[in-house]
Amino acid sequence: MRRLEGKRIAITGPRKAAELSIIVEKMGGIPLVRPAQGTVAVEDHKVEAEVRKLIEEGVDWIILTTGVGTEMLYQAAERMALADAFVERLQQTQIAARGYKTVKYLKTLGLVPTVRDDDGTTVGILRALQPYDIKDRRVALQLYGDHAPRLVEWLRQQQAEYYEILPYIHVPPDLAVLDQLISEIIAGSVDAVTFTSTPQVRFMMAYAREQGQVEDLLTAFREITVAVAVGKVTAEALRDEGMERVIAPVEERMGSMMVTLAQYYENA
Repeated sequence: MRRLEGKRIAITGPRKAAELSIIVEKMGGIPLVRPAQGTVAVEDHKVEAEVRKLIEEGVDWIILTTGVGTEMLYQAAERMALADAFVERLQQTQIAARGYKTVKYLKTLGLVPTVRDDDGTTVGILRALQPYDIKDRRVALQLYGDHAPRLVEWLRQQQAEYYEILPYIHVPPDLAVLDQLISEIIAGSVDAVTFTSTPQVRFMMAYAREQGQVEDLLTAFREITVAVAVGKVTAEALRDEGMERVIAPVEERMGSMMVTLAQYYENA
């Protein structure tokens, strides 16, 4: 199955770069490891302060965007011996959950969201929230290392009183590597770029903006380089940033992502 024969594939995810490189090589491609995301950092004292505020002051709504982030909030409450108080507070709160992992984790706490998305995306959760009036409502927004600009903008438009809870942040990548990646894309020497999380997209585009290279980068993605996302949420982030051509598999797996790319080339 060498359907990526000779294609130069840039890999922006640092965690599984070796695994994805093997898949690319087996399919005949040439992997280029270009991490566009640094390590994950958790500032426990900040998370604990946010959880304490949530428990003590309460909110009308909490929007939970990831299962991992939701679990980290609960674990912070546990460390402070406030786990029961945390669950009780959420029982008194309207919960909007994005993604099946978030809903699944809430179930382990005995919690059922008021609303949930129908497709695992930010657009899906916004659709689900449309019937509700949240003007002047207090809203806690749990993010996941990506600042979710579309969700934040919607909350502003609705005139909600919101604040962000960010259980973990992504440390920026090596800027020299980002510079190399962007230069290679603009020069047309990369056939496709794989993205396995939204921070990879955000960091690359933010750096391109700082360097005044956004238009050249988007042109390269439109005309030469294929943007490949591991799933719906990452694909949505790419489109948010102006990518017109985004390839993503139905099943959110790295192997499926590469098979989908190979099929795209076969049909092109």
